[in-house]
Amino acid sequence: MRLNKIFKNTLLVFIACLVLSACATKKEVAIDKIEGQMQGDVYTGTDTVEYLADGVPDRVFFATNESILTTASRETLRAQAAWLRKNPGINVVLEGHADERGTREYNLALGERRANAAKDYLMTYGISSDRITVLSYGKERPVDSGSNPLAWSKNRRSVTVKAN
Repeated sequence: MRLNKIFKNTLLVFIACLVLSACATKKEVAIDKIEGQMQGDVYTGTDTVEYLADGVPDRVFFATNESILTTASRETLRAQAAWLRKNPGINVVLEGHADERGTREYNLALGERRANAAKDYLMTYGISSDRITVLSYGKERPVDSGSNPLAWSKNRRSVTVKAN
């Protein structure tokens, strides 16, 4: 009788573990889709990227609440600096952007920090600060209006455009 009770309790614990582990299972399909275009929480895809010049991407992307340049961002900015050195008559505007989260004021300041980070990097490669204007749009001009991690990562950016 005691052996029967131990068996029943063990069986109940086993069944409870199976039920709980089934509840904790994640759907990996959506995550794989996002990871294909993201590294951590930084966008690495190209579907929103335009070109400042032939082969020179116009934008760099940032992590959440960050204005620190990633390795990929520095590579893009080096290409922009090389192009700007070959075209000394062209001035640029660095537009800083943020995702939809956070207040308007916070995101305007964050966008400005991002654009200034790009400006500082371009200046280290010989581009005069007189040729660079910084402008922050904060969260006002999203490139992707979605409300999910992929959309947010596309919107956390600095875009280099030719000044008029």
